[in-house]
Amino acid sequence: MEVIHPFAAGIDVGSRSHFVAIGQNKTDVKEFGVYNEDLLAIAQWLLDNDITDVAMESTGPYWQNLFSTLQEAGLSVTLCNGKFTKNIKGKKTDIIDCQWIQKLHMLGLLSGSFLPDAVTEQIRTYCRHRSNLIELSADSSRKMQKNLQLLNLRLDVVVNDICGVTGLAVIEAVCKGETNPEGLAALRNGNCKKSEAEIAKALQSNKRPDYLFALTQELQLYRQYQQQIAACDVEIEKAMRLSICRDENRKNLRAAAKPHKRANKNAPKNMDVNQLSYQYFNGVDLMEIEGVSHSTIMTLISEIGAEGFKKFDTAKQFSSWLHLSPNVKITGGKVISSHLSKGSNRAKIALRNAANAIGNLKDTHLSNFFKRISFRKGRAAAISATARKLAVIIWNMVVKNMPYKPPVDYLFSDQKRKQKLVANIKRSITKLGLKADDLGFVTGSFSVTS
Repeated sequence: MEVIHPFAAGIDVGSRSHFVAIGQNKTDVKEFGVYNEDLLAIAQWLLDNDITDVAMESTGPYWQNLFSTLQEAGLSVTLCNGKFTKNIKGKKTDIIDCQWIQKLHMLGLLSGSFLPDAVTEQIRTYCRHRSNLIELSADSSRKMQKNLQLLNLRLDVVVNDICGVTGLAVIEAVCKGETNPEGLAALRNGNCKKSEAEIAKALQSNKRPDYLFALTQELQLYRQYQQQIAACDVEIEKAMRLSICRDENRKNLRAAAKPHKRANKNAPKNMDVNQLSYQYFNGVDLMEIEGVSHSTIMTLISEIGAEGFKKFDTAKQFSSWLHLSPNVKITGGKVISSHLSKGSNRAKIALRNAANAIGNLKDTHLSNFFKRISFRKGRAAAISATARKLAVIIWNMVVKNMPYKPPVDYLFSDQKRKQKLVANIKRSITKLGLKADDLGFVTGSFSVTS
C-alpha cells in the first residue's frame, strides 16, 4: 500500500503510561509517564526523530493534555476513534497497539475525530458541568419528596412541583419547625390550583425527627446546587460574550423577541439565550425553528460551536457524524441493511428531544413530516427522521447563512385564534351581504372572499 505519512508515530494512551512507536521494530517503541515533564519528553523525542504526524486514540480524558502538548510543539496530531484501530490479530499488548496505530496512520487509514475550537471547548465544559448539577439537583428533589412522604406530608399530591414557589415555601417552613397544617397551607401561592383547605388536609405531619433532619439537609443541598447552576450561567454568558465581542458586526445584531418560546425551570434564567445565540451564530436565528428550545440551542453552541459546523463539507456529513443517517450496506446490488449506525452524543440527543417535541405540535411543516413518517414506520423512526431533517436545516442555516422559511408558516396559539376570528368575520360579512360603506370604510379598497 502507498505510504501517506512517512514520518508518522502512533501512541497508545494509558492512565499511568503512554507507549509511543515511531516504527515497527522493537527499538522504535518507548514508554513514557503521564506527568507534564514526561509529555514534554514525548514531544522532544518525536521531534528528535523527525516525526511530523502523530496518531492516538481518544481514550477517556487521558489524551487531552498530551494532545495539547504535541500541538504546541508543532506536530500534526490526529485523534481517532478507538473502534477504527481494533483489528489486531493475536496477542494484544500496549507495544503492539501503538505499533498498529503507527502502521495504520502511516498508510493513511485513520481519520480524525471532530474537535471544537478553544472557546467552544470552554463553553462545553461549563455546560456539561451545569448538566451534572441539574441531575444532582433533581436527585435532591426526589429525595425531598421521599422524606416528605415519610413525614406524611403529601405535598406532591396538591402541587405539581414540590420545588416550585409553593412547594419550597412549605418545605422551608417545615424545616424551621412549623407543624400547623393551616399555617403551612397559608403559604400557598396565588397560582396554585388547590385551595388552602385541601392543602391543609395533605400537610398533617407525623413529626418524625429523623426524616425531618434528612429533609433539612436535602433542602440545603438543593439550594446549594441552584446557586452553583446560577454561577455556571454567569460563566457561560461571559464566555459567549467574549466570543461575540471579537466581531463588532455581531455585537450590533438584534434578534426578534420570542415570547411564545417557553423556557422550563432548567433553562438559564439570567441571560437571553435568544439574543446571545442570534449574535453568536452571526445573525442566524435558530429559535425560529419550531421545536427548537433554549436547551437545544445551548447544546449546539457548547458541543459544536459556530465554526464547528463549517468543518463538515455537506449536510450529509454532518448528519452522518450525528449518527442520524442510515448506514446502508449493499452486496451484489441488494441492500442487506439500512439501520442507523450505533453511537450517540449530546447534540444527537438534543435534536431527538426537539424532534419529539415537534411530534406534539399541530399544523406545522415539520410536524406534518413527523406524522407522515410516524404513520408508516412508527414514532421511533419518525423521531430519528425528523432529527436528521433538523440537522440538515440547522447546517444550511449556519453554514450558508440561510433563513428558516418553511412552506407552511408556524402559527402560535394567539395567532391561530386571530386567524380564526378574521375568518369568522369574513364569513359573517359575506352572509349578511355587507359592503364597505355599510361597515364605515371610507378610504382604501375592501374585498371579502368567502
